[in-house]
Amino acid sequence: MADEKLSCVLATNFALGWDAWKEKFKDAMETGRKFGMSDEKIKKMSIKISDFLSTKICPKTKEEELMRDLWAAANEEERKVLATVIFRMVDQS
Repeated sequence: MADEKLSCVLATNFALGWDAWKEKFKDAMETGRKFGMSDEKIKKMSIKISDFLSTKICPKTKEEELMRDLWAAANEEERKVLATVIFRMVDQS
């Protein structure tokens, strides 16, 4: 546990509940689209952000912990699938 605290940053000010997180992600998707970004570009950016978050930010909720663990267990292709599924889930909400 002590090593985990040293290897990641506590993001207390940024921690959101699951529903709030989905809303923030949806807002970001819509903003990207307004600026002409394709859905593929948004998905690629979400993969890069997820890579960063999974290694640098300590999970604050059970959902964040599950997402981090799924991301860590997935290979590159599986991460693309996860990103696509999350994108679709948020887009349809």
